[in-house]
Amino acid sequence: MAVPENIIKQRARIMYVYKILLEETDEEHSITMPKIIEKLNGYGVSAARKAIYDDINALKEFGADIETGRGSGAGYSLLSRDFELPELTLLADAVSSSKFITQKKSSELIRKLEGLASRHEAAGIERQIYVADRVKTPNEKIYINIDVIHRAVAEKKKIEFRYFGYDANLKKKYHDGRHICSPYALTWSDEHYYLVAHYEKYPDQYTNFRVDRMEKVSILDEPAKSMPRKLNLSKYLNSTFSMFSGKAENVVLCFENDLMNPVVDRFGYNITSYREDDEHFSVKVSVKTEQPQPFFAWLFQFGTRVRIVSPDDLRQKYTESLSKVAEMYREK
Repeated sequence: MAVPENIIKQRARIMYVYKILLEETDEEHSITMPKIIEKLNGYGVSAARKAIYDDINALKEFGADIETGRGSGAGYSLLSRDFELPELTLLADAVSSSKFITQKKSSELIRKLEGLASRHEAAGIERQIYVADRVKTPNEKIYINIDVIHRAVAEKKKIEFRYFGYDANLKKKYHDGRHICSPYALTWSDEHYYLVAHYEKYPDQYTNFRVDRMEKVSILDEPAKSMPRKLNLSKYLNSTFSMFSGKAENVVLCFENDLMNPVVDRFGYNITSYREDDEHFSVKVSVKTEQPQPFFAWLFQFGTRVRIVSPDDLRQKYTESLSKVAEMYREK
Protein backbone atom coordinates (compact mmCIF):
# COMPACT_ATOMS: atom_id res chain seq x y z
CA MET A 1 0.00 0.00 0.00
CA ALA A 2 1.46 3.38 -1.05
CA VAL A 3 2.17 5.93 1.66
CA PRO A 4 0.13 9.14 1.15
CA GLU A 5 2.16 12.13 -0.09
CA ASN A 6 1.20 14.29 2.92
CA ILE A 7 2.58 11.63 5.27
CA ILE A 8 5.83 11.47 3.31
CA LYS A 9 6.19 15.26 3.50
CA GLN A 10 5.54 15.25 7.25
CA ARG A 11 8.29 12.68 7.69
CA ALA A 12 10.60 14.91 5.67
CA ARG A 13 9.60 18.05 7.64
CA ILE A 14 12.89 18.31 9.52
CA MET A 15 14.77 18.34 6.21
CA TYR A 16 12.55 21.14 4.93
CA VAL A 17 13.26 23.11 8.13
CA TYR A 18 17.01 22.68 7.55
CA LYS A 19 16.62 23.67 3.88
CA ILE A 20 14.84 26.87 4.90
CA LEU A 21 17.54 27.75 7.44
CA LEU A 22 20.25 26.97 4.87
CA GLU A 23 18.72 29.14 2.15
CA GLU A 24 17.30 32.02 4.17
CA THR A 25 19.70 32.63 7.06
CA ASP A 26 23.33 33.36 7.88
CA GLU A 27 25.22 35.37 10.52
CA GLU A 28 23.56 38.59 9.37
CA HIS A 29 20.07 37.27 8.62
CA SER A 30 17.60 35.28 10.74
CA ILE A 31 14.09 33.95 10.15
CA THR A 32 11.16 34.04 12.56
CA MET A 33 8.94 31.11 13.50
CA PRO A 34 5.91 32.49 11.61
CA LYS A 35 8.09 32.84 8.49
CA ILE A 36 9.34 29.24 8.86
CA ILE A 37 5.72 28.04 9.09
CA GLU A 38 4.86 30.10 5.99
CA LYS A 39 7.80 28.63 4.07
CA LEU A 40 6.83 25.09 5.14
CA ASN A 41 3.28 25.68 3.90
CA GLY A 42 4.80 26.63 0.55
CA TYR A 43 6.34 23.15 0.41
CA GLY A 44 2.99 21.59 1.29
CA VAL A 45 4.02 20.83 4.88
CA SER A 46 1.90 21.92 7.83
CA ALA A 47 3.33 21.96 11.35
CA ALA A 48 2.66 23.43 14.78
CA ARG A 49 5.28 25.58 16.53
CA LYS A 50 6.03 22.80 19.04
CA ALA A 51 6.88 20.35 16.26
CA ILE A 52 9.23 22.86 14.61
CA TYR A 53 10.91 23.63 17.96
CA ASP A 54 11.55 19.89 18.29
CA ASP A 55 12.96 19.76 14.75
CA ILE A 56 15.35 22.64 15.44
CA ASN A 57 16.52 21.05 18.69
CA ALA A 58 17.06 17.76 16.86
CA LEU A 59 19.15 19.58 14.23
CA LYS A 60 21.22 21.18 17.00
CA GLU A 61 21.74 17.78 18.59
CA PHE A 62 22.91 16.48 15.22
CA GLY A 63 25.50 19.26 15.08
CA ALA A 64 23.88 22.09 13.13
CA ASP A 65 25.15 25.47 14.40
CA ILE A 66 21.76 27.13 14.84
CA GLU A 67 21.42 30.28 16.92
CA THR A 68 18.10 31.05 18.58
CA GLY A 69 17.31 34.70 19.23
CA ARG A 70 15.68 36.02 22.37
CA GLY A 71 12.59 38.08 23.04
CA SER A 72 9.45 38.73 21.02
CA GLY A 73 9.87 38.14 17.31
CA ALA A 74 13.19 36.36 17.82
CA GLY A 75 14.55 34.51 14.83
CA TYR A 76 16.72 31.49 14.02
CA SER A 77 19.99 31.52 12.11
CA LEU A 78 22.28 28.84 10.70
CA LEU A 79 25.66 30.33 11.57
CA SER A 80 28.24 27.96 10.08
CA ARG A 81 28.40 25.85 6.91
CA ASP A 82 30.87 23.58 5.20
CA PHE A 83 32.11 26.61 3.22
CA GLU A 84 32.32 30.19 4.43
CA LEU A 85 31.48 33.06 2.06
CA PRO A 86 35.14 34.01 1.31
CA GLU A 87 35.87 30.37 0.46
CA LEU A 88 32.89 30.15 -1.90
CA THR A 89 33.88 33.40 -3.57
CA LEU A 90 37.44 32.11 -4.02
CA LEU A 91 36.19 28.85 -5.57
CA ALA A 92 33.70 30.66 -7.81
CA ASP A 93 36.40 33.02 -9.07
CA ALA A 94 38.71 30.08 -9.78
CA VAL A 95 35.95 28.40 -11.80
CA SER A 96 35.24 31.62 -13.65
CA SER A 97 38.92 32.19 -14.47
CA SER A 98 39.71 28.63 -15.56
CA LYS A 99 40.24 28.46 -19.31
CA PHE A 100 39.63 24.70 -19.48
CA ILE A 101 36.08 25.06 -18.11
CA THR A 102 33.56 26.15 -20.73
CA GLN A 103 31.45 29.26 -20.18
CA LYS A 104 28.29 27.13 -19.89
CA LYS A 105 29.83 24.79 -17.31
CA SER A 106 31.34 27.74 -15.40
CA SER A 107 27.89 29.26 -15.00
CA GLU A 108 26.45 25.91 -13.87
CA LEU A 109 29.21 25.33 -11.29
CA ILE A 110 28.93 28.86 -9.93
CA ARG A 111 25.17 28.40 -9.46
CA LYS A 112 25.89 25.21 -7.49
CA LEU A 113 28.44 27.04 -5.35
CA GLU A 114 25.89 29.78 -4.70
CA GLY A 115 23.53 27.05 -3.47
CA LEU A 116 25.94 26.36 -0.61
CA ALA A 117 25.36 29.88 0.75
CA SER A 118 22.26 31.68 1.93
CA ARG A 119 20.36 33.58 -0.76
CA HIS A 120 21.69 36.83 0.72
CA GLU A 121 25.32 35.71 0.40
CA ALA A 122 24.71 34.09 -2.99
CA ALA A 123 23.67 37.47 -4.38
CA GLY A 124 27.06 38.82 -3.29
CA ILE A 125 28.91 36.00 -5.05
CA GLU A 126 26.94 36.60 -8.26
CA ARG A 127 27.78 40.31 -8.24
CA GLN A 128 31.52 39.69 -7.80
CA ILE A 129 32.04 36.92 -10.36
CA TYR A 130 32.20 37.54 -14.09
CA VAL A 131 32.21 34.68 -16.60
CA ALA A 132 31.29 36.28 -19.92
CA ASP A 133 34.04 37.35 -22.33
CA ARG A 134 36.78 35.43 -20.53
CA VAL A 135 38.87 33.10 -22.68
CA LYS A 136 37.20 29.67 -22.42
CA THR A 137 37.57 26.32 -24.14
CA PRO A 138 34.68 25.48 -26.50
CA ASN A 139 35.10 21.75 -25.82
CA GLU A 140 32.07 20.68 -23.75
CA LYS A 141 33.29 17.07 -23.66
CA ILE A 142 36.31 17.88 -21.50
CA TYR A 143 34.41 16.63 -18.42
CA ILE A 144 33.81 13.26 -20.06
CA ASN A 145 37.52 13.13 -20.97
CA ILE A 146 38.51 13.83 -17.37
CA ASP A 147 36.24 11.08 -16.06
CA VAL A 148 37.59 8.54 -18.57
CA ILE A 149 41.19 9.47 -17.77
CA HIS A 150 40.61 9.17 -14.01
CA ARG A 151 39.11 5.71 -14.50
CA ALA A 152 42.02 4.66 -16.73
CA VAL A 153 44.54 5.77 -14.09
CA ALA A 154 42.62 3.90 -11.37
CA GLU A 155 42.36 0.76 -13.52
CA LYS A 156 46.00 1.07 -14.73
CA LYS A 157 44.92 0.89 -18.38
CA LYS A 158 46.09 2.69 -21.51
CA ILE A 159 43.86 5.20 -23.26
CA GLU A 160 43.28 6.02 -26.93
CA PHE A 161 42.17 9.38 -28.32
CA ARG A 162 42.33 11.86 -31.18
CA TYR A 163 44.36 15.03 -30.70
CA PHE A 164 43.85 18.34 -32.46
CA GLY A 165 44.95 21.96 -32.73
CA TYR A 166 43.67 24.88 -34.80
CA ASP A 167 44.69 26.12 -38.24
CA ALA A 168 44.88 29.72 -39.45
CA ASN A 169 41.11 29.68 -40.10
CA LEU A 170 40.30 28.56 -36.55
CA LYS A 171 39.29 25.13 -37.84
CA LYS A 172 40.24 21.96 -35.99
CA LYS A 173 43.35 20.32 -37.40
CA TYR A 174 43.74 16.72 -36.21
CA HIS A 175 47.10 15.07 -35.69
CA ASP A 176 47.65 11.97 -37.80
CA GLY A 177 46.16 8.76 -36.44
CA ARG A 178 45.02 7.77 -32.98
CA HIS A 179 47.16 8.53 -29.94
CA ILE A 180 47.72 5.73 -27.42
CA CYS A 181 49.40 6.45 -24.10
CA SER A 182 49.72 5.38 -20.47
CA PRO A 183 48.09 8.13 -18.35
CA TYR A 184 50.01 9.12 -15.21
CA ALA A 185 48.34 12.22 -13.79
CA LEU A 186 46.13 15.21 -14.56
CA THR A 187 47.52 18.62 -13.70
CA TRP A 188 46.56 22.26 -14.06
CA SER A 189 49.34 24.46 -15.46
CA ASP A 190 49.47 27.79 -17.29
CA GLU A 191 45.67 28.04 -16.89
CA HIS A 192 45.06 24.80 -18.78
CA TYR A 193 44.37 21.17 -17.83
CA TYR A 194 47.02 18.67 -18.95
CA LEU A 195 47.51 14.93 -18.97
CA VAL A 196 51.04 13.82 -18.10
CA ALA A 197 51.62 10.46 -19.76
CA HIS A 198 54.02 7.92 -21.23
CA TYR A 199 53.76 8.10 -25.02
CA GLU A 200 55.51 5.47 -27.16
CA LYS A 201 56.56 8.06 -29.73
CA TYR A 202 58.82 9.62 -27.08
CA PRO A 203 59.65 6.66 -24.83
CA ASP A 204 62.50 8.34 -22.93
CA GLN A 205 60.52 11.30 -21.62
CA TYR A 206 57.12 12.32 -20.30
CA THR A 207 54.57 13.75 -22.72
CA ASN A 208 51.89 16.34 -21.97
CA PHE A 209 48.51 16.55 -23.69
CA ARG A 210 46.00 19.40 -23.37
CA VAL A 211 42.81 17.72 -22.13
CA ASP A 212 40.53 20.20 -23.92
CA ARG A 213 42.20 19.20 -27.21
CA MET A 214 41.54 15.50 -26.77
CA GLU A 215 38.52 13.85 -28.40
CA LYS A 216 36.91 10.40 -28.30
CA VAL A 217 38.94 9.28 -25.30
CA SER A 218 38.48 5.58 -24.57
CA ILE A 219 40.03 3.03 -22.22
CA LEU A 220 41.89 0.09 -23.78
CA ASP A 221 42.23 -3.40 -22.35
CA GLU A 222 46.02 -3.10 -22.57
CA PRO A 223 47.77 -2.51 -19.21
CA ALA A 224 49.36 0.91 -18.83
CA LYS A 225 53.07 1.40 -18.27
CA SER A 226 53.63 2.00 -14.55
CA MET A 227 54.38 5.55 -13.49
CA PRO A 228 58.05 5.87 -12.47
CA ARG A 229 58.59 6.40 -8.76
CA LYS A 230 61.08 9.13 -9.61
CA LEU A 231 58.36 11.30 -11.18
CA ASN A 232 58.02 14.32 -8.90
CA LEU A 233 55.09 16.13 -10.48
CA SER A 234 55.73 19.47 -8.75
CA LYS A 235 59.39 19.50 -9.77
CA TYR A 236 58.47 18.38 -13.28
CA LEU A 237 55.96 21.21 -13.71
CA ASN A 238 58.36 23.86 -12.38
CA SER A 239 60.88 22.88 -15.06
CA THR A 240 58.31 23.04 -17.86
CA PHE A 241 57.40 26.15 -19.88
CA SER A 242 54.05 26.07 -21.70
CA MET A 243 53.95 22.33 -20.89
CA PHE A 244 56.36 21.42 -23.70
CA SER A 245 57.84 17.97 -23.15
CA GLY A 246 61.51 17.06 -23.21
CA LYS A 247 64.46 16.38 -20.97
CA ALA A 248 65.46 18.97 -18.40
CA GLU A 249 68.91 20.39 -17.82
CA ASN A 250 70.43 22.63 -15.17
CA VAL A 251 70.48 26.30 -16.14
CA VAL A 252 72.21 29.10 -14.23
CA LEU A 253 70.60 32.53 -14.51
CA CYS A 254 71.77 35.87 -13.12
CA PHE A 255 69.12 38.44 -12.11
CA GLU A 256 69.00 41.90 -10.64
CA ASN A 257 68.17 41.72 -6.93
CA ASP A 258 64.57 42.93 -7.12
CA LEU A 259 63.56 40.08 -9.48
CA MET A 260 63.47 37.32 -6.87
CA ASN A 261 59.65 37.42 -6.68
CA PRO A 262 59.03 36.38 -10.32
CA VAL A 263 61.79 33.76 -10.00
CA VAL A 264 60.05 32.20 -6.99
CA ASP A 265 56.66 32.45 -8.75
CA ARG A 266 58.08 30.51 -11.71
CA PHE A 267 60.37 27.94 -10.05
CA GLY A 268 59.16 27.72 -6.46
CA TYR A 269 61.08 28.06 -3.22
CA ASN A 270 63.29 24.98 -3.50
CA ILE A 271 65.89 26.59 -5.72
CA THR A 272 69.62 27.08 -5.31
CA SER A 273 70.42 30.79 -5.19
CA TYR A 274 73.53 32.76 -4.29
CA ARG A 275 74.72 36.33 -4.33
CA GLU A 276 76.81 37.48 -7.30
CA ASP A 277 77.50 41.05 -6.17
CA ASP A 278 75.67 43.90 -4.44
CA GLU A 279 73.18 44.20 -7.30
CA HIS A 280 72.75 40.64 -8.62
CA PHE A 281 71.94 37.11 -7.55
CA SER A 282 72.19 33.85 -9.48
CA VAL A 283 69.95 30.78 -9.40
CA LYS A 284 70.41 27.23 -10.58
CA VAL A 285 67.17 25.81 -11.94
CA SER A 286 66.00 22.82 -13.95
CA VAL A 287 64.50 23.77 -17.34
CA LYS A 288 63.29 21.79 -20.35
CA THR A 289 65.32 23.34 -23.17
CA GLU A 290 64.71 21.07 -26.18
CA GLN A 291 62.05 23.57 -27.28
CA PRO A 292 63.42 26.71 -25.62
CA GLN A 293 61.22 29.43 -27.14
CA PRO A 294 58.67 29.55 -24.25
CA PHE A 295 61.58 29.80 -21.81
CA PHE A 296 63.17 32.53 -23.92
CA ALA A 297 59.86 34.41 -23.98
CA TRP A 298 59.75 34.32 -20.18
CA LEU A 299 63.33 35.62 -19.99
CA PHE A 300 62.70 38.38 -22.52
CA GLN A 301 60.21 40.18 -20.27
CA PHE A 302 63.13 41.09 -18.00
CA GLY A 303 65.21 42.54 -20.84
CA THR A 304 68.78 43.35 -19.80
CA ARG A 305 68.04 42.60 -16.15
CA VAL A 306 68.71 38.88 -16.59
CA ARG A 307 71.33 36.85 -18.43
CA ILE A 308 71.96 33.16 -19.02
CA VAL A 309 75.22 32.17 -17.32
CA SER A 310 75.23 28.54 -18.45
CA PRO A 311 75.08 26.28 -20.37
CA ASP A 312 76.95 27.96 -23.20
CA ASP A 313 74.89 26.38 -25.98
CA LEU A 314 71.67 27.78 -24.46
CA ARG A 315 73.29 31.24 -24.25
CA GLN A 316 74.13 30.93 -27.93
CA LYS A 317 70.59 29.85 -28.87
CA TYR A 318 69.12 32.80 -26.96
CA THR A 319 71.52 35.21 -28.67
CA GLU A 320 70.62 33.82 -32.08
CA SER A 321 66.90 34.03 -31.30
CA LEU A 322 67.19 37.68 -30.29
CA SER A 323 69.24 38.44 -33.39
CA LYS A 324 66.63 36.88 -35.69
CA VAL A 325 63.84 38.94 -34.14
CA ALA A 326 65.90 42.14 -34.39
CA GLU A 327 66.80 41.34 -38.01
CA MET A 328 63.13 40.81 -38.89
CA TYR A 329 62.25 44.29 -37.66
CA ARG A 330 65.24 45.83 -39.41
CA GLU A 331 64.04 44.31 -42.68
CA LYS A 332 60.62 45.89 -42.24
